[in-house]
Amino acid sequence: KHIFIVCGKTDMRRGIDGLAAIVTDTYQLDVFSQALFLFCGGKIDRFKALYWDQDGFLLLYKRLESGKLQWPRKREDVQQLSQQELRWLLEGLSLQQPKALKPAKPGYLN
Repeated sequence: KHIFIVCGKTDMRRGIDGLAAIVTDTYQLDVFSQALFLFCGGKIDRFKALYWDQDGFLLLYKRLESGKLQWPRKREDVQQLSQQELRWLLEGLSLQQPKALKPAKPGYLN
């Protein structure tokens, strides 16, 4: 339902409880909502994803064999992503694609 990226660097030694604590304590978000939370450490070729699956947590860890992620590093913040932005991130692209088409507003005809 929602996708959140934790910008900046996260200690990747943290497990489920530690990452859940970041979500609830630092950003006051509901870790039990239908949301995917993404974390990246110092190396930008790997990330973790945390998701509550109604009966337990799912923790994913991915290490890229080639290439790097364009992970936002400037802010220690959490940012909500669209599905398209998530695809860009996981393909090694920046979240802000200057040539990407912006969604049209319904109701406007040329």
